[in-house]
Amino acid sequence: MSQAAIVTYKHIARVRQLLGEFAVEMIKRGDVHDASKFNPIEMGPLEEMQKVVDTEGQAPFGSEEYKRRTDMLGPMIEHHRANNSHHPEFYADGVAGMDLFDVVEMFFDWKAASERGEESAMNLNFACDKYKVDGALRGILFNTASRLGYTTK
Repeated sequence: MSQAAIVTYKHIARVRQLLGEFAVEMIKRGDVHDASKFNPIEMGPLEEMQKVVDTEGQAPFGSEEYKRRTDMLGPMIEHHRANNSHHPEFYADGVAGMDLFDVVEMFFDWKAASERGEESAMNLNFACDKYKVDGALRGILFNTASRLGYTTK
């Protein structure tokens, strides 16, 4: 085997290892995603909000009603965002303070939030505008949604 082939195999093995480590970290994050919601500080208001949802239905992600309901959660939502690094509010400088793990979890959190209502599209424009995500990162998020077959607006 040539030296070039040996070096290439080593490189491929290392990238495989690093991607595996990344995947393991994402699985760990998925296992504890939003676990703070089971803290009484968060669960009480969430139970009250569920009564609103049961009575009035879901509010589409990013809608005025969604914003109103989020505001109704007050201290609960502040506690939640302060204890979960996939929320831009966790960092003083918002999305700019995040790492790639945070951004990936945030993206899928947005996707899951968009599926709660009756909307079929992920409101990525709303989320990016809200958190001042622009330029390359905004493009990457839209490209990822497209690659995964998600409808966006």
